[in-house]
Amino acid sequence: MPYFKPFKVIILGFDGVLGSVLAGALDLFSFTGVSWQRFLDEDVEPRFKVQIASLGGGAIRCSNRLMVHAHCDIRDVTECDLLLVPTIGDSIDKVLKQNSELLPHLKRLANTNADIASNCSGAFFLAEAGLLDHKVATTHWGYANKFKADFPLVDLQDNQFVTHSSNESGNIFCAAGGSAFYDLGLLLIERYCGREISTQVARTQIIDSKRGNQNSYTNVTLHKPHADLLVKQIQEFIEDNFNKPIQVSQLAAMVNITPRTLNRRFQASVAMRPVEYIQAVRIEQAKRLLESGDVTIKSLADQVGYDDISSFTRLFKRTTELTPKEYQDKFSRLAI
Repeated sequence: MPYFKPFKVIILGFDGVLGSVLAGALDLFSFTGVSWQRFLDEDVEPRFKVQIASLGGGAIRCSNRLMVHAHCDIRDVTECDLLLVPTIGDSIDKVLKQNSELLPHLKRLANTNADIASNCSGAFFLAEAGLLDHKVATTHWGYANKFKADFPLVDLQDNQFVTHSSNESGNIFCAAGGSAFYDLGLLLIERYCGREISTQVARTQIIDSKRGNQNSYTNVTLHKPHADLLVKQIQEFIEDNFNKPIQVSQLAAMVNITPRTLNRRFQASVAMRPVEYIQAVRIEQAKRLLESGDVTIKSLADQVGYDDISSFTRLFKRTTELTPKEYQDKFSRLAI
């Protein structure tokens, strides 16, 4: 049986945190690679090493007055794969003021290769640290007006369940209010462990993953950590326009370089050529549509940017080893 080195997850603990999200995040990631395996009487292999970190490593007083002991001091965390910032359960302004010493550590870890993720009002921490300036974000709809007033440089998309943006060091994810955390959690589990593991977690935790608008983050697993901002610009354009005709020459002209140079830089940063990335994005979106069960095979090709149904079907089968119909029958969430 293969050995998987667990990904390191740090959950930020602070006085005034919403206890259910703090504990929920701990459970969701800690039992990935565990619960499903126990049900099937297989060897467990935790995919994440999860720790709660607070300033000084002291106990955390949640907004429901539950006291939680931290595993470590955030000041001692020098690296991690994922840093999670849970929901603020008390007054946002009060919590931010009382926990201002955490902000330098958010900035410090954001300058590593770590992914940063917030749930609900936890986005206020990221914005206060300046990590969301000129980036997309989301938060609970009830806090949208305050967020926009407090942080006008942030592109708040409060109609989205989950948003994703990237910088030179890593990726930043934000989830909207309450149970949107589970959408974010499953997305991140898929990012690190793949679709099969994410589906296992959804089933064992009885999470309905068919919610919200997924278009803005459906292809996040295709992102490769790299520092080429030009390539990232083209990636984002492709992901926003995958259902339209896209030519490599058009992409190269957008950033004023030759198609040959664009191909070379894409290959160096993402390990695929632009045309392959376009195909990968479209296939990923097709998978999501098929998994939702709300799409007919006939309309699928058109929705992901292909005029020729037969050529799309051949590409899909070459990529997944299944026809679209076979994939839908196997993975449709309506059948779960």
